[in-house]
Amino acid sequence: MAGKFAALFGAQDMTVGKPASNLIRFAVPLLIGNIAQQLYSTVDSIVVGQFVGDGALAAIGASGPAINLLLVLFMGVSVGASIMTSQYYGAKDKNSLSLAVGTTMTATLLTSLLITVIGPLITPWMMRVLQTPADIYDMACQYLVILFLGMLGSAYYNIISGILRGLGDSIMPLIFLMVACGLNIVLDVLFVAGFKMGIAGAAWATIISQLISSILCIWRMLRMKDVMEITLKTLVPRKNLVFQLIRLGLPSGLTQAIFSFAMVIVQSLTNSFGTEIIAVSTVVMRVDGFAMMPNFTFGTAMSTFAGQNIGANRMDRVEKGTKDGMRIGIIVSAILVALILIFGRYLMELFTSTEAVIQGAVHMMRILAVGYIAMGVTQILSGVMRGAGDTMTPMWISIITTVVIRVPIAYGLEFLTRNGNPMGSPDCIFISLLASWVIGAVLTVITYRWGRWKKKSIILSTDPVDLSDK
Repeated sequence: MAGKFAALFGAQDMTVGKPASNLIRFAVPLLIGNIAQQLYSTVDSIVVGQFVGDGALAAIGASGPAINLLLVLFMGVSVGASIMTSQYYGAKDKNSLSLAVGTTMTATLLTSLLITVIGPLITPWMMRVLQTPADIYDMACQYLVILFLGMLGSAYYNIISGILRGLGDSIMPLIFLMVACGLNIVLDVLFVAGFKMGIAGAAWATIISQLISSILCIWRMLRMKDVMEITLKTLVPRKNLVFQLIRLGLPSGLTQAIFSFAMVIVQSLTNSFGTEIIAVSTVVMRVDGFAMMPNFTFGTAMSTFAGQNIGANRMDRVEKGTKDGMRIGIIVSAILVALILIFGRYLMELFTSTEAVIQGAVHMMRILAVGYIAMGVTQILSGVMRGAGDTMTPMWISIITTVVIRVPIAYGLEFLTRNGNPMGSPDCIFISLLASWVIGAVLTVITYRWGRWKKKSIILSTDPVDLSDK
């Protein structure tokens, strides 16, 4: 019994057993955790929308693309760390694993401090560039600045939970996240509804909760001495590991940067439609976050599965696992999308009581519905390629779909639907998003079948880590 308990709450070796069972056992707690993490921003929106108003709700939505644009530094670090962790663990290379994690810890500290300093300084400029309406400008700036000040906690939670998932441990990050999520809900209600702190209360609740979850993740990682040992020596960055971290993480970071920049451009278009449409978009994106959870979850699961098995030189298991993951992910995603379409209105009513905002959000979700299946295909196959060490291919596909496809379609449809009015139809925002998802899925399938990702393993293409390399 003790052995089974330890296995449940420890690292999971995905190089043995049935691939489908590996993926389900890993993905279920990860999915619950992703949903819980989505609750951070969702609870903020619900509490602010109900207790402060639609203007504050719109302010949270207007600030989203700006903060995402500056989060790309540690997003790239997280992806690179997860790939290195899963492959070194699959290869049973404890020394390299310990040094890779130590290097990642130091890189996370440096990038977080950089964002914490730069973020508040450029927040007013970003909000002006986004054409944020005057009635929500001050609230959006206030919310953003507070989130930037709490960047260290957010960064360490996301990075270290990514490392733990690379080891196959999706249970403990889930437990820590559930604790933090419960705390976030309590603090949201206390600060916003109780202390009347407004949108600032929601921001403080978020960063305090994220700090708690990051501390718990660090505590968990330091106790995994059977898998890796983190000491002062391992925290000194090794230049070859830094290079690997950059090589693996930079494409993902650039992808997120380009995606976020495209979102900034589209958000500017959204803002031009006024506060009501911003509120509609905010509500849709919160619900969209839940609809996307199965896709992101199985994409992450496939990265860990592929990384471990490629590290163990088991490409046959990678191919079998990809087929299993595709079937499971698409079925789960389709069911969740159906539930959102059926019960969508009730979900929208959680955020606001304004009928125009509710109806607009339900309409936009119907436009996006079929796209979630396409995104399931994209995320799962991209996850396999990233787990193998090929982060460039998903990057180019994201650039094409967000910059070359989505932005021109959004502005083109806005122009074509003006019909003599100064502004066109706000439907252009979500029709362009749907088009980018579908085309992205087609491109991902083509590149996956091409097969160049199979030659990108860091285990097979590099020498063992030199312990003396500082």
